[in-house]
Amino acid sequence: MKIGIIGAGNIGGNLTRRLTSLGHDVSVANSRGPETLKALAEETGATAVRAEEAAEGAEVVVVTVPLKAVPGLPSGLLSGAAEGVAVIDTGNYYPQQRDGRIAGIEDEGLTESRWTERHLRHPVVKAFNGTYAQDILDRPRPAGDPERMALPVAGDDEAAKRIVRDLIDELGFDTVDAGGIDDSWRQQPDTPVYGLRAGADAVREALSKASPERPAAFRG
Repeated sequence: MKIGIIGAGNIGGNLTRRLTSLGHDVSVANSRGPETLKALAEETGATAVRAEEAAEGAEVVVVTVPLKAVPGLPSGLLSGAAEGVAVIDTGNYYPQQRDGRIAGIEDEGLTESRWTERHLRHPVVKAFNGTYAQDILDRPRPAGDPERMALPVAGDDEAAKRIVRDLIDELGFDTVDAGGIDDSWRQQPDTPVYGLRAGADAVREALSKASPERPAAFRG
């Protein structure tokens, strides 16, 4: 599968490592240019590209950049992607810690991923946002293993969500359908499922216990 990864931080870098090891054709980009990704490309066999090239022909695109950087992504970012491309949003809103106040989230009550969708002009699937980056390397388990972790996955496009859930299964994790993008507040920072290392039943329970009220530490 051809996969574009936009953002080469902890999550993006480790997804590049795992997905290339599984035989996927990965293009990876960051905000500083492909020359800064030479070491990652040499380590993994991924192709380092400019951000505007990362989605070219891709069947899956992972957007894993700070939320404040989303409006600055190249216009037409997904125009060259494959038909039916599944776009994974790993983003979290950290207004006090990093992103500053985002009016669409604070005033309109948009979920983080709905706000991101508006800027990308394409449906997204929210996944990996509460996953520890090192777990992507260290905690894959075969299907049926009692220690296999489950990740919540939210999205409105059922076909795209199926692609993402199958890819996560290939990476060595179970998934739990967390509903649509308007339900994705259940997996935002400081919810019970955020950072949870557990199986599917515990993830479902944690999702059910989430509160829609954004905690004070995550309001601008």
